[in-house]
Amino acid sequence: MSPDRKALVQQSWRQILPIADAAAGLFYQRLFEIDPSTRPLFAHVEPAEQRRKLMSVLSIAVQGLDDLDTLLPVVRDLGARHAGYGVREAHYASVGAALLWTLRKGLGEAWTAEVEGAWAEVYGLLAGVMQDAARVTEPRAA
Repeated sequence: MSPDRKALVQQSWRQILPIADAAAGLFYQRLFEIDPSTRPLFAHVEPAEQRRKLMSVLSIAVQGLDDLDTLLPVVRDLGARHAGYGVREAHYASVGAALLWTLRKGLGEAWTAEVEGAWAEVYGLLAGVMQDAARVTEPRAA
């Protein structure tokens, strides 16, 4: 990832942080609209806590772009844990679509083709690492 693209992601994320809870709410609303199969994954999770976790993980990922050697093992672990929660490979496309949609809504006029491309690149990298980890992880029994 180029320094310019990384800076676009980090700068745009700082614009989202003041509306973090609302953005997370939009994200889950959109995710459940486009992929209802994801809703049961959150059946036993308190929504406000899940929104907080989402924004925390995204903040860690955005900050971690400055040190991928430290970030990627954390992302691998997250992917392995998500496999145990029942997350399937197809869910990653839905999550990516919901994330980009949410960022577009939250950033408004600041959402440009360059910002979209940078976020798509970051999500593709992180989702790929998570999926690779999930493929080698046995799902836990429910």
